[in-house]
Amino acid sequence: MNVIPQALRKGSALGEDYVRGQHAQELYEYDLRDGQSLRRRAEWLDASRQRPRVDRNSLVEVLGDYNARYNGSPEVKGSLEKLKDERTLVVVGGQQSGLFTGSLLVIYKAATIIHAARLASEELGRDVVPVFWIAGEDHDWDEADHTYVLTSELEVRRLRMESWHDGKSSVSGVKVPTEEWEKAIAELELTLADSEYKAEIMELLRSELPQSLSLSEGFARLLGRLFGRYGLVLVDSADPALRRLETPMFERLIERNDEFEAAYLRAAERIEAAGYEQQAQAVEGAANLFYIQEGQRLLLYKQDGKFVDRRGTVILTKEELLERLRRCPECFSNNVLTRPLMQDYLFPVLQAVLGLGEIAYWAGTKDGFETAGMQMPILLPRMSFTLLDPSTKKHMEHYGLTFEDVMERFGSRKEAWLAEQDKLGMDDLFEQAKAEFEQLYKPVIERLGELQAGLANLGEINREKIARQIAFLQEKTKQTIARQNEAELRRWDRIYKTLFPLDRPQERVYTVFYVLNRYGLDWVDELMKIEPDLNGGHRIIEA
Repeated sequence: MNVIPQALRKGSALGEDYVRGQHAQELYEYDLRDGQSLRRRAEWLDASRQRPRVDRNSLVEVLGDYNARYNGSPEVKGSLEKLKDERTLVVVGGQQSGLFTGSLLVIYKAATIIHAARLASEELGRDVVPVFWIAGEDHDWDEADHTYVLTSELEVRRLRMESWHDGKSSVSGVKVPTEEWEKAIAELELTLADSEYKAEIMELLRSELPQSLSLSEGFARLLGRLFGRYGLVLVDSADPALRRLETPMFERLIERNDEFEAAYLRAAERIEAAGYEQQAQAVEGAANLFYIQEGQRLLLYKQDGKFVDRRGTVILTKEELLERLRRCPECFSNNVLTRPLMQDYLFPVLQAVLGLGEIAYWAGTKDGFETAGMQMPILLPRMSFTLLDPSTKKHMEHYGLTFEDVMERFGSRKEAWLAEQDKLGMDDLFEQAKAEFEQLYKPVIERLGELQAGLANLGEINREKIARQIAFLQEKTKQTIARQNEAELRRWDRIYKTLFPLDRPQERVYTVFYVLNRYGLDWVDELMKIEPDLNGGHRIIEA
């Protein structure tokens, strides 16, 4: 693979500034570009024995049970064995589960976590374990139930697992019947182009997914197959056994809820004062916790000294909420502001691997970490890539297109190229005809007005009709030229839909199985051989 650095349009000003080391450092604990950050964070973790943290052996036992079911590679067992040692640290990152692992950015995030753990281990001279946090407690099914591939007809096809539930249950809590998996796999098989690797890919999916009880379980099985050999440990945030270990931290979040609320509001004020928008909105009266009742994940607020949800389904005093926590830990769940704290309670997090949007909303957690007696870890941007296949590269070179052209001005470049195919100069002739017609007809309408006012109005209507007819014929001529160049216009469309499907970066749309169908399962190993860039840059991979 040839790898080329290339700027990519990004979406978060705060995340961008953090990565560049500009203006935003006071909102975070560590400067990404400070060469001493890694050692200072490790030293803090070693020295802060009184910080809230789970029993290490209990955690490893829960992780061992979970990974034995879905991610049982010997290398993963080795990572878990290392994690028993109190000196072992963790690099963690995660994503909500998605159909067929969701988009490529999930794969790039997993690769970043593994590379970062290896590099940190080498620099510190101690074990650092990679951990992927599956956000199974999230309840936004509409974000998790689909993925995309590009068909041979140049359609960006959305593959979706149809909903059969209320949409308020956590993704890990929604049971997926075997027939739903089979339907999704069959649709993918029909959509993917035939290739020498297709049979192997379909066999992998059929061996793992139909036995999965939920979308998160299927997600874990596939990640395990793709990255287990690199020692990547998986954890589902909705795992009931994990939730029981989290009880002491939930108690702290409930008992000191007003302090945490104030901390999040302080951070929000600082973010806005620095000129940025909040990514995770801190709201007065928010408890920043969810309560799960009858399968529904309800966001809690504080009202008149009680914890309530918006609809009043749950109305509990602090004491009642704590009692329910002790009886049913799995009935509780974090939101985006408390999840980073829970992650740090469970793991000795050296670095957290995040997307730029995630880096932006983590700025709102700094004071929350301090309130909890913790410290925000080093935030690492995930690696970012665009895959450029030989055919697309060839077409871009043929039309003289750069990556920036496709990203910033594709429409105008395409229109200019099509205009060049008007060898007879028809468009110029039509523009000339329209201008000359207007010039000739204008005095006619003026004389008609002198003759009778009504005739001038009629003349104006007549002028508009003739102008529309000329424009209609001009457009038909353009369409004819386009049809004559249809094959080449399809090449233009393929270029754009390959690099920016749905007007979004490729990594945010296509599933990895679309890529594996083209290059084979070994593609993941080839990806892992690329020299890692942990500074937030974007690169083109010429496959």
